[in-house]
Amino acid sequence: MGITLVPAVRAFILNKGKILIIRESSDYKGGINAGKYDVVGGNIEVGEKLNESFKREVMEETGLTIEIGKPFYVGEWNTIINDKEMKIVGMFFECFTNEDEVKLSKNHDKYAWIDPKDYVNYELICEIRLAFEQYLYR
Repeated sequence: MGITLVPAVRAFILNKGKILIIRESSDYKGGINAGKYDVVGGNIEVGEKLNESFKREVMEETGLTIEIGKPFYVGEWNTIINDKEMKIVGMFFECFTNEDEVKLSKNHDKYAWIDPKDYVNYELICEIRLAFEQYLYR
């Protein structure tokens, strides 16, 4: 079987100069990054517009309402989920919220609002480390 191409959105959600990161729970069925931090995001569903995908993913994972800003990075990586080989093409956008009360989904167990320069102090999935570097040095 071949590799499945999966378009995805990733939100660098800013509030008061801090970026939201969320940690994957070990209870997440189908998760492959338990205990590691990520930014909010997910796959774009068939027939879904980009802005709809952002708002849906952010609401599902955090309960936050966002304003979508400009894209700053497109990354690609390979992964295997449920025995399926996938190439993820992640589009990273700067997003904004005035809300700071995060309501995590059951797939996540912790969150932090961090100074972008402090990303090196967190156990992030490797693809997100590259995105932080691009964000800081754009």
